[in-house]
Amino acid sequence: MPRIKSALEIVLERTESVQSDKAGIGQFEVKQRGKKIANEFLSDPHISLEAAIEKTPQEEQASLKQGIFDVLVSQITVPASRDSMERLEAIGDGLQAVIADAGFKTLYRQLTQALSRYLDEVDHYDEAIKRQYEPKLRQKEEELSRRLGQKVRLDPFQDAEFANFYKQNMNALKANYETAVTQVREQARALFYT
Repeated sequence: MPRIKSALEIVLERTESVQSDKAGIGQFEVKQRGKKIANEFLSDPHISLEAAIEKTPQEEQASLKQGIFDVLVSQITVPASRDSMERLEAIGDGLQAVIADAGFKTLYRQLTQALSRYLDEVDHYDEAIKRQYEPKLRQKEEELSRRLGQKVRLDPFQDAEFANFYKQNMNALKANYETAVTQVREQARALFYT
């Protein structure tokens, strides 16, 4: 009569060939540490990424750099305001610490200059859109004033038509620069992986 195996014996037989990959787990942990260091760097750009890399054993440096790179490259975006430019410049400095290519610094400087122009254009577009819409807004104010019997002032952003017009134009401007951001991210990846 054949022996009936317990569930534990069956599980042990099936997992006999499964080995824990301690090296893979260790590299994953190093990569996670790199991500943590990158986030700390984003909070305080005075942290030296180079020093963190140098303190790491040689066999773990590639994983650490990978973690740092993954976080920083994902943070390259079209800025929302002038305050974002400092952060973008810090991101470029951080990427330079993990990308061993002198040409990247020039490429990134060109991107930050283009994004600075973008912010200038945002200001210009903002004024131009408001000027262009001003007559229509005044007409709506006069119509509302007649209906209500008192003077009415409208904030252009309270008008749905203006808000849509504004958003559409600003998004079109932003889309032009998002292409440049995407290209720099791709170039950074190409340089990092070579």
